[in-house]
Amino acid sequence: MPSPIPFGERLRSAMQACGPLCVGIDPHPALLEAWGLDDTAEGVRSFSLTVVESMAGAAAILKPQVALYERFGSAGFAVLEETLAAAKSANLLTLADAKRGDIGSTMAAYATAWLDDRSPLASDAVTLSPYLGYESLRPALDLAAATGRGVFVLGLTSNPEGPSVQHVGGENSVAKAIIDQVTKENAAAEDLGHVGLVVGATIGDAPEKLGIDLTASKAPLLTPGLGAQGATAQDIAKSFASSYSQVLGTSSRDILKEGPNAAALREKALRVRDELVAAG
Repeated sequence: MPSPIPFGERLRSAMQACGPLCVGIDPHPALLEAWGLDDTAEGVRSFSLTVVESMAGAAAILKPQVALYERFGSAGFAVLEETLAAAKSANLLTLADAKRGDIGSTMAAYATAWLDDRSPLASDAVTLSPYLGYESLRPALDLAAATGRGVFVLGLTSNPEGPSVQHVGGENSVAKAIIDQVTKENAAAEDLGHVGLVVGATIGDAPEKLGIDLTASKAPLLTPGLGAQGATAQDIAKSFASSYSQVLGTSSRDILKEGPNAAALREKALRVRDELVAAG
């Protein structure tokens, strides 16, 4: 059996073909209401499949927010499975925004759930939290590499609480230690590696202050905060500078508010995509 194509290569191909946009699938109760849908698993199903239908060719990757499915228990997970399958049928990459992080056999079980070919929840990538120690993620890091999938590790987040942990240590910060590990993980990659980073779009000059070289990491950079949280494509291009070619501009509410009309959703996504391309 031939080796799978590495995630970084598949993601770069999608970014070149469709643009550097990641669209979040976030079925918040308020958005469901705005779309005229019930706050139920069936409402989430209609919401999710409409987003998938709208985004083929407009986005490089879709990012369903797992918690917003999980709140409906088994019915919600069934909808998530259907959403992931629909995206695959539409030739869209998927990133499960689950932010899993644990140790030992528990981490191995999370890795199997999100990254194993046999799992109905298998996605092209999953978000991970490294705050039990970067090496605690090893089962997911290794399984992702073996299956041609990826992971996105929380690096520098833009929530107000983030710096209280991530910036501790200054030039030897927690965030820098994590990103240095990611850099080692991706060292053999010619372009993008299979280990990405979550780096908030509104972090400003934090990488420079902390001595972090995002370009050297070869990490795909998932940058939440585009649109509704205030960041523009130009802001991201300025903040990320030499690493901008690694950026996946990430937008959820700013695009999703255009629903439930599929054409309006797609038109908005294409505008955001084109702004990201132009800013580069």
